[in-house]
Amino acid sequence: APLATLHLAPRSRLGYRYWLVVGTAATMAPRLDALIAKYADERVGLVGAANREDFFTPARDKKGMRAEPDTIDESLPNVLILGDSISIAYTIPVRKGLAGKANVFRPKANCGSTVAGREHLEQWLGTRKWDVIHFNWGLHDLCYRHPDAKTQGNRDKVKGTQSVPPEAYERNLEALVKRLEATGAALVWASTTIVPEGEVGRHVGDDVKYNEIAARIMARHGIPTDDLHAVSKSFEGKHSSGPGDVHFNAEGSRKLADSVVASIEAALEKRVATNPAN
Repeated sequence: APLATLHLAPRSRLGYRYWLVVGTAATMAPRLDALIAKYADERVGLVGAANREDFFTPARDKKGMRAEPDTIDESLPNVLILGDSISIAYTIPVRKGLAGKANVFRPKANCGSTVAGREHLEQWLGTRKWDVIHFNWGLHDLCYRHPDAKTQGNRDKVKGTQSVPPEAYERNLEALVKRLEATGAALVWASTTIVPEGEVGRHVGDDVKYNEIAARIMARHGIPTDDLHAVSKSFEGKHSSGPGDVHFNAEGSRKLADSVVASIEAALEKRVATNPAN
């Protein structure tokens, strides 16, 4: 006899998609398996308070969230920066460093976790032709949150749940890389910056674990890495915004920007060398 099964799959932070699958047990099984496989990464990633539209950005850095440069020179290559508040803080010095060499854009948003990336990437890519995309996701994925925590962002690495566990992070990042490759842009991965001692929602060492996952993916796809983790580690805490804070002061963001500029310049030079018509 025909059976009806209601399958619930996460659609976004604000709602769910309902699937009504009708058929016999024999015919439903593969259809349900396909749906489960399709949305498994989203279900794993959508836990706790993991996926927030209000990913935190320090007030002093929000001016870097401006999507477009002051002027756009159509004769110059277009660069897109994708990343969280760390990237927002270095966007302005990167624009200064690439002045006259490239138009530097970014989403008018904190790109948050890989789950947010998969949800919003099409919007962030838009219709512009990108020459280089410099991207990162990580700090919001590895963060632990608990709804009852009183800290900013409900961070709590003791009682909380990890926002996007390693397995889901790997699936999400792989999917994001494939979509970014489809743009035809030269890609540059920015490794996730350091998690300092005393961070209330993040474990020291998880930055290394998530960077190792990302490194495997980038190696498979032949994508170079801008090692911002190494740059931030070299600060030895001197450029942190405060004790246990993953954010950096203006000098720290400027030093990160120097590395970002150098990696984008290298990508542009390689692109010109391999595609002289561009």
